Parts: sequence; C-alpha cells; structure tokens
Amino acid sequence: MLVDSHCHLDMLCQDRAALSAVLDDAGAQGIQHMLCVSVSLERFAPMMALIEPYAQVSASVGVHPDGTGVEEPGVDQLVELAGRERVVAVGETGLDYFRTEGDVEWQRERFRRHIRAAREVNKPLIVHTRAARDDTLKIMAEEGAAEAGGVLHCFTEDWEMARAAMDMNFYISFSGIVTFKNARELQDVARRLPMERMLVETDSPYLAPVPKRGKTNQPAYVRYVAEFIAELRGDSFESLAAETTRNFYTLFSGAGHG
Repeated sequence: MLVDSHCHLDMLCQDRAALSAVLDDAGAQGIQHMLCVSVSLERFAPMMALIEPYAQVSASVGVHPDGTGVEEPGVDQLVELAGRERVVAVGETGLDYFRTEGDVEWQRERFRRHIRAAREVNKPLIVHTRAARDDTLKIMAEEGAAEAGGVLHCFTEDWEMARAAMDMNFYISFSGIVTFKNARELQDVARRLPMERMLVETDSPYLAPVPKRGKTNQPAYVRYVAEFIAELRGDSFESLAAETTRNFYTLFSGAGHG
C-alpha cells in the first residue's frame, strides 16, 4: 500500500463524481490515503466540502507562499482552522522567490505565522521552498519549526539542505521530478536519504512522473515515483511503499487509515 502525501484534489476535480473516479484509480494502484493540501483560505471551505465523504483523504490548511491578492492568514485563524476534523497539517507554506520580484518580506512574515500556528496546535508543517534555501532554513530555525516538525514537499534541493531539514525534525518528500532525466542531483539525494525520513507524493495535478510526463497528474501516479526511487536505491518496491506509508502516519498522526 502507498500514500500520496501531497496532492491538490480540488484543483484536479471539479465535483465529487470526478473525485470518485480519481480515488477509484488510486485505489486500484494500492494508494490507500491522500493528503489534500490547501493553498488559500478562499479555497479551504470548498476543498473541505469536496473531500468530506471520503475517509481516505485528509487535509491541511494554509496559504501558498507565492499567492498574491488572497486573504492573508492570521495565526489565530490558522489555529482555529487547523483544529478542525480531518485537518492534519499546517501549510502549504514556505518561501518561493522564483516567481516573485521586489520586496518579499510579506512572504517571510506569512511563513512565520504558519510556523507559529503549527507550534500552537502541535501539527506538522508542509513547507514549499524554491530559490529561497537560506531564508527558508533561517526562518525555520528562528521560529522553532523543529517543535512542530513537518516535511519539505516536492523536494528539489541538494543533500546539504536535506540534511539541515532532517536536523530540524523534518521529512523529505519526492515528487515526479525525481524521475526526470536531468534530475541527477535530486536522484543522489533520494539514494542517500535515510528511508525513515522519506515520503512520496504527486503534487497533482502538476509534475506527472515518467512515464506519464506531460499528462495531468493524479494520486494513482505516485506509484511510479515510489517504483523509480526503489530501483534507484536497490530496494524493493514493497519495502519502500511500506516504509513511506509508515512515515506518513507517524508524521501526520491525525490522518485516519482510510
């Protein structure tokens, strides 16, 4: 069995009929649970309504780091929403300087509020970081993110950042990017990473793995990510699937085994 530790089902599916089909496909591939990750407060209530009937789907609450023109989250608001049933994490949060120009202090302040909320509710963080390695690690350290723990999702950085994150009680999650031919540095991280710190994800509907690259991604495809990493490491698919699933339920302890 496998878990998709990070997906955006509300972006993939417009209604429950579409979602039911996606979940059926995932189940046929042995995907037993999915974490549907929030990107804005405006989308949170519709997202929760969409996934409500499906016990195999958990949720997070947060505002994506590069989201602009959206409602800005306060610590108290994040704490209240994170306390709701089915919400097992705070995020997606972090820093993304890749598509952002000018003063990005607003991103750093938003990240800090998410970390403070996660510490208050004692739930893990889902951290997105792109072109912001030093500031991401600096803010995590300054705000005591290690107390909440969490995951660097869709990891694309080097071994040094992976090691620094693990030192702060964080897991590392690999998406379909690890299957891309030019992702050699990332593949090296996947080989070296202790299995007990690894998660796998799709980040669907984005970043479909080889051999589905270019198609709309979906949770069923997390199997390709797991199979690729297992072969890369010389491990069996079964052992990697079992370990990453165990890691998921250890980190996101509020997730039901749906």
